[in-house]
Amino acid sequence: MASPQSSLGEQIREELSCSICLELFTRPKVLPCMHTFCQDCLGDHARVRKPFECPNCRLQVTLPTQGVPGLPDNHLVANLCERISKQVKLPVNPPEQTQSQNKCIFHPWEELKLYCEQCQLSVCTECMGDLHAGHRTTTPKKASQERRAAIQELVSEGRNLLETYFTFLRSLRDKEKVLNKHRQQTDKNIYHTFNEMLQMLIDLKDTLLSEVDQTHRQNMTAIEGQREMVLTQVSDLAAVCDSAEDKLRQDGMDLPGQERSLTQVIGKYRTKAPLSLVPIQTRAAVFHPADTRTLELGQVTLYSVRSPSMSTVTSHGVMYDSKYHLQEDQENHHHQLERTTFGGKGSEKGKFDRPFGVVVSEDGEVFVADRGNQRIQIFTLQGTFVSQFETVISGGQNISPQNVAVDTEGNLWVVGNHGVADFAVLYTREGKVLTTIDLQQTRWSRGVAIDTRTNNIIITQTMGEWGFCCGELQVFRPDGKLVRTLGEEQGMKNPEYITVDSSGNILVSDCENSSVYVYDEDTNFLFSFGGEGSREGQLTYPRGICTDSSGNIVVADWGNSCVQLFDRRGRFLKHINTDMRQPWAVAMAPHGQLIVTDDANNTVTILQRY
Repeated sequence: MASPQSSLGEQIREELSCSICLELFTRPKVLPCMHTFCQDCLGDHARVRKPFECPNCRLQVTLPTQGVPGLPDNHLVANLCERISKQVKLPVNPPEQTQSQNKCIFHPWEELKLYCEQCQLSVCTECMGDLHAGHRTTTPKKASQERRAAIQELVSEGRNLLETYFTFLRSLRDKEKVLNKHRQQTDKNIYHTFNEMLQMLIDLKDTLLSEVDQTHRQNMTAIEGQREMVLTQVSDLAAVCDSAEDKLRQDGMDLPGQERSLTQVIGKYRTKAPLSLVPIQTRAAVFHPADTRTLELGQVTLYSVRSPSMSTVTSHGVMYDSKYHLQEDQENHHHQLERTTFGGKGSEKGKFDRPFGVVVSEDGEVFVADRGNQRIQIFTLQGTFVSQFETVISGGQNISPQNVAVDTEGNLWVVGNHGVADFAVLYTREGKVLTTIDLQQTRWSRGVAIDTRTNNIIITQTMGEWGFCCGELQVFRPDGKLVRTLGEEQGMKNPEYITVDSSGNILVSDCENSSVYVYDEDTNFLFSFGGEGSREGQLTYPRGICTDSSGNIVVADWGNSCVQLFDRRGRFLKHINTDMRQPWAVAMAPHGQLIVTDDANNTVTILQRY
């Protein structure tokens, strides 16, 4: 079994070893990415790797004019390596050296036979009569035995402290591996997206060139047709004029005949010429380039990365927390300055009783479906109360609003129920009822969204009991006629919230399946993502759903008490910090603000950035 000293020595050597040659660093050089390697190892790497990249993280590095030797030295690592290299085990002292070391330095002829407890020094009998008179003494052997336990305890504490440091060093190494892996995957995703966009641009370029070519061909065909027609008329007119001129020069007798021919032909083209010589209408294709400054390949978001071994390490009652709480507290304080939370339990203006739905209009007004208070409340994006109206239907009956959506004219579609009846009601912003659609009665909550391309209303519906329910999406025309249903083929159980992105894709959260289903603008099923669980990308009873301007998908993960952000293909990006126990409905404002309702606290939070 290896001794503690040898184990620690191995760990130190591992931390100070080059990842290329796996030996202690020799003339260590540090790259801009802060990775360190031997000078000779980097020289060999630079000869075979062009352009030069860091062997660990693949960062491209421009070498100085002197090459690898011109890179900065890592003096700290060099000094540590030099100290380790010089450490050798002390040889066993020969008997004569031991005897000489047992002599008193003040009285070389005397042996150190006593130990002064007060001064904690080995002394001889002569010293006792001079400097240590009256001090308590014992034998060196006995003193060593008495101090052995205390020394061993100090050594153990030192070893534990060293292990704490090495645990932290291992966590840094693990985090470095995780970050390198993330870097490579992110680079891969960017290149993949770039290649996709490049191919799309190439296809778009070919399409535009084809349209220009087709228009140009049509113009050339029309011009050529008119040219041939005019040339035919020119030929006829020139022939009769030439013939008449010849007869005039010859003083021919058939001039009356020539006059008749000239009169006939000239009369013919006298009426045709104004029509024939009118230029045809052509359409020139003109290219208007888009504003390339707004071209978006995507966006890079930042989120905390914790290495697999990062944990709280305790040593002798001292806690070393590797999560950097100070930094996180500063970040949380920064986020607090960029959010607005309002509401709370109650029935007064600006208070809520289960804010089940939320939507934002193009002009930046926030509409909250206040279910328990049976009303729609309207706020600004700063959280200021604007107005409210009760959700009533014809006959003066109140309904409990479950969700709300804005149509292309700025009116509000609200889904809700009254007793055993379910309705979809179109209101003006002042609360005037414009249209009512009777829905099949169900005890489950509904979601509603508007397809702005057609102004169709898409509503979720669930039937049956929990565990045995089934659900679908129902698409209605504005006049209330059911156009189609979808979702049954995918095994949808409890669809609750729904949104339509800028491309016309339909996204719906299924609470019981803990999944999100995505359909294209023609209602063809594309894919689903999520699945029950608490890991990154998994969902538990998802509720609200919306998309941002980049097509990223925001999901209120109610069961996991968080809000998650996915890309347009359903790949997990990050958790959005909301500090909510029960995030319920979500909506995206025109300028990128995210609005989230909290069912537990009956509040609404507006995140200026996320």
